[in-house]
Amino acid sequence: MRSLIKVIFVLLLVALVGFTLVVNEEKTIEPIVSENYTTPEEAITADRSLVEFMDKGTMKASWYGPGFHGKKTANGEIYDQMSFTAAHKSLKFGTLLKITNPKNGKSVIIRINDRGPYISGRDLDLSKAAALELGLMRNGVGRMKVEEIKIAGLEENPMMY
Repeated sequence: MRSLIKVIFVLLLVALVGFTLVVNEEKTIEPIVSENYTTPEEAITADRSLVEFMDKGTMKASWYGPGFHGKKTANGEIYDQMSFTAAHKSLKFGTLLKITNPKNGKSVIIRINDRGPYISGRDLDLSKAAALELGLMRNGVGRMKVEEIKIAGLEENPMMY
């Protein structure tokens, strides 16, 4: 009787293990191929004629961050060193600029929200995030290509200035 129980127990274990193996088989997922695939560039439906880039030449840029983080900027907002903002002596608050580092081709879009820099010969003080993205952290200062971004319909927005 005991050997019959052992045999049944072993058969039951084998059946359970076998069932578990069948249940846990991985399923192959076939990729979905769309014949109507569009590249990201083709997918953009915005009217590009509404955006204008005005060449502002090159400007000597530096960056500022830790000592000013959490303090008020000249336009009244709280400075966040990890946002894409910058200080300029005279550009209107809210001005959007495309900054390009000619040494590595990297670029960012920043918004003017503060005044400065207050060091002679410098034109822009970039946030730490902008400097990181542009590869400006190591040198701390560099000449950047600057383009002002004008978006049709936003010129009269009082929040921009």
